[in-house]
This record gives sequence, structure tokens and C-alpha cells, in this order.
Amino acid sequence: MVLLHVLFEHAAGYALFAVKEVEEIGMLLPQVEENVLNIGKFNSMVSLAAFFPFKSAQAALENINAVSEGVVHADLKLFLETNLPHGGKKKVALGVADAKIGAALQEELTCSIQTGGVVAEILRGVRLHFHSLVKGLTGQAASKAQLGLGHSYSRAKVKFNVNRADNMIIQSIALLDQLDKDINTFSMRVREWYGYHFPELIKIVPDNSMYCRLAQLIGNRKELSEESLESLEEVVMDSAKAQAILEASRSSMGMDISPIDLINIERFSNRVVSLASYRLELQEYLRSKMNQVAPNLAALIGEVVGARLISHAGSLTNLAKYPASTVQILGAEKALFRALKTRGNTPKYGLIFHSTFIGRAAAKNKGRISRYLANKCTIASRIDCFSEVPTSVFGDKLRDQVEERLSFYETGEVPRKNVDVMKEAVKEVSLTFELLRLQINIEAPGFKSLPASISQFDLTVHTFIFCFTFFATTLLLCFECSHMLSGPVKQVLVCKASFLSAKQSLESEHLAVKPL
Repeated sequence: MVLLHVLFEHAAGYALFAVKEVEEIGMLLPQVEENVLNIGKFNSMVSLAAFFPFKSAQAALENINAVSEGVVHADLKLFLETNLPHGGKKKVALGVADAKIGAALQEELTCSIQTGGVVAEILRGVRLHFHSLVKGLTGQAASKAQLGLGHSYSRAKVKFNVNRADNMIIQSIALLDQLDKDINTFSMRVREWYGYHFPELIKIVPDNSMYCRLAQLIGNRKELSEESLESLEEVVMDSAKAQAILEASRSSMGMDISPIDLINIERFSNRVVSLASYRLELQEYLRSKMNQVAPNLAALIGEVVGARLISHAGSLTNLAKYPASTVQILGAEKALFRALKTRGNTPKYGLIFHSTFIGRAAAKNKGRISRYLANKCTIASRIDCFSEVPTSVFGDKLRDQVEERLSFYETGEVPRKNVDVMKEAVKEVSLTFELLRLQINIEAPGFKSLPASISQFDLTVHTFIFCFTFFATTLLLCFECSHMLSGPVKQVLVCKASFLSAKQSLESEHLAVKPL
């Protein structure tokens, strides 16, 4: 005989229901579906075993976030351990709605977990009659709790720091790729359209953007003269090419075109030129956003390739969670699954192929350098994701390591060890924060300016401690041998202790100063 209990997560709290006659209910699933709609018949099937109300809206939000991520919250674990029956002859089973949270509960508890089937139908009835099954809870109160928690959950999901918004990078790189396709298509349309009137210009000017500007400038080729030579040179930046355009216009084989057709061609060319200029502005915007959100990744692999990695992963946090083997073939999923299906060779690189490092490597070393580059990209993305102060020091050092690895493949020169490079990066960052501390002390000569300076220094100290704590964690992921970590970790602890002592001394000086 199985003793089945069903867990129901509500905005008001956790509820545990005992199901009667489990074996009969499992045999008669169609009858269960019919009895769900009737509260009288449903009460004969289930009974409330325990209810745990949330103490506050913040506690409800924390619990619902844990459930949505498949994590067993401490409140849920305590509630189930307290109210689930233990021992006895009957086997205890717990029914849950989500298989993800069920797998997490399976690891925490000793009872078996069930999902789907009759459990789903019972939970449907519980959801429908919940306010009637729990004493003291009205339908209006349950609706208010659901509405409030829904707003809090949605607000927490969409809430982000405006200075660390990686979704802006995702939209920017998508728009940049779309603009490249559209500008190319529109430029080919201008070439074909204006080529009826001036076909020789296509061979002289191969660049699409320059061709559109020339089509906008020239208009009717018969009106070109020596006076237009200077304006042509400003566009093509070449006097010989400008002279060739002028000579070609005098002996062109193109057809004559009406003024109204020229007006439409010029207007369309103007649109293409404006799109090309906007693309340059968008690329500069993307570069600035990457320097704010992921400066180390941008310094290592470039702004465009780094933005494509973030966009393909979905967010910077998702990219930081990926192992290096996934980052290496990110963007080559079709080739990977095709190779697995046909038992062929798997791809060596995905989006990181567009970086300059793989193009510079020899054919036999492309797979090796892509694997090494993916490893460094993973480290850089994790530093960018979990550090609060943006700095590109680590990205520059990682880029130097990739350069040294390329040189090692070509010349055999042994590169520096990773631990030595990271020590240099730690020293540079610590020096930067030391200079910042001195600058704060210099800018605080009077008594009235000291409190603001101390608060700013306090923020800097805590940020620095967080960055170096994460750096120590990154080193644990990077190195296989634990003895290699003694130097960097010791230096981190020394820097942390020195900064705390400096902070305390500064605060004691502030307390010792008396107003005049």
C-alpha cells in the first residue's frame, strides 16, 4: 500500500495534501478527471495534511525563485521533513508538479517522487479549490496573494543594472548583423538601378558605401565637369580614381535617364548612406557597452565576437556558466549534431573562428589554439560576470597569453605560466586601487569632506575585496594543482588585510579630528 502526499506551492504558502485510496484512484483516472470539478467529491479524495504560510512577501519571493530554479529552499525542506510521515509499513510517496524540483527533492528526502498522471489531475483540483481546502483563506485573499507575488516575481526577473545590461548588447549585435545584410542588399539595388545610366562606375568603385555616395553626388553623368573633380576626390579619396570617373562619364555607354528617375535614385542612395553612417554609430555604441559590461572578454577576443558569444548564450551569466568545451563550439551546433549522427569529425570551433587568433594560426594548430582561446574566454566571461568593478586588466593579460601561445606554436618559445601572469594582473589591479585610495585622501583635506570620502573609500574596499575573492575562485577553476594557488591566494589575503587596516586607520583619523 502506497501512502501518497501531494505538494502544492501557492503564493500564500506550501500545502501538503494526503490522497485517499491511491490504488483505486490510479485505476480510475477518467473518474478522477470528472471528480476534480466537484468540490464535494474532491474532498472525499484528498485532505489537507499541513499548511506552511509565508511570513512575508520577501519570503514568498525567495521560495518561488528557488522553486522555479529547481532548488529546494530551507523552508520547504523543513516543512516536508516535519509533516511527511516516517517509518511505518506503508511506503510514502510525494507527488509534485515539476519534475525539476522533484529531482532536487529526491536527493534531499528519502521518499519516492511522482510526477504526471494522476498527480497532475489532483494538483489541478487543488489549484481549483485551494481556498476552500485551507481554512481561513478566502478566494479574494488567495487572488491578492497570487497577484502580488506575480508582480514581485516578474519585477525581479526583468530588473537589471543599467550599467551592466547585457540584453542591450544582444539587441545591438542582432541589429548590427541585420544592418549588414540590409545595407548590402540595398547597395546592390542602387548599383543595378544607377548602372543603367552609368555602368562604368561599378568597375571603378567596388565599395558599396562609396558607390552610393557617388550616385548621390553625380546624379546625371552629363553634368559632370572639371569643377566637380574636387568634390569627387573628397568622396573617393584618390585623385586618379576621380579623374577616371570624370573620363568614364564623358564616354559612357549608359542610357539617358529622366529627372524623376534620378530623384528617386538619389533619395534611395541617401537612405543607404544614412544607414551606413548609423551602422558606424551603432558599432561604436556596441564597443562602449562591451567595455562597460564585459571589458575583459572584449579585450581578449574583440567587441563584435564577444557580443556574438553573449548573444548566442542568451546572457553573460549563461556564458559564464558554460564550460570551455561548450564555448569552443558555440555557434556550430548543426555541424556538431551532424557529426555525431554520421560519426564524423566534430567541429573544432564555432563563433570564435572570427577572432584574429585562429586565422593567424597554422592549419595544424587551429584546433589547439581554438581550444586554448575558448578556455581564456571562459575565464574572462566569469570575471566580467561576477566582478562589480569593470576592468580590462585580466583581459589584456589573457590576450598576451594567447599571443604567447601562438608564438610557441610557431617558434617553440616557451610561454609564461598562467600563475605568473595572474600574479602580474593582481599587482596591476591592486596598484590601481591604491592610487584610487591616495586620490581620495588628497581630495579630502577638510573635515566636512571626510565623511563622503570615507563612504566612497568603504565602497571601493568592499568592491576590491569582492573582485579578488572571485579571482581566487577563478584560479581554483583554472589550475589543476592546488599548490600553485598558494602565491596568488596569499597575495589576495594580504591585500585584503592591508586595505581593511588602511580603512580602519582612516576612520580613526576621522574620529580624532574635531571641528574648529
